[in-house]
Amino acid sequence: MDENELSEREKVTREALARVSHEIWAHWMRYMFSVCDGNVEFSDGILIPFDKFMRWSRQMNTDYADLTEREKDSDREQADKIMLALKAML
Repeated sequence: MDENELSEREKVTREALARVSHEIWAHWMRYMFSVCDGNVEFSDGILIPFDKFMRWSRQMNTDYADLTEREKDSDREQADKIMLALKAML
């Protein structure tokens, strides 16, 4: 969604949905990491690259407001999907 084409109300809604999207993602990541063994062997499951583990750990423990604009853009993409779905239903 082009932010320049959004009304002020839509911009506020988009940011609220992006924040909620981040909270949902962070909740899922905390759960997923909580059930991981930490000593996973290749035959037992998957191996998450260390750099991704570190980045995701930081992001899941960071409030939406404190993310970088680039990181917020990922959540905004999810918010855009929600807004389009809602517009189609109304």
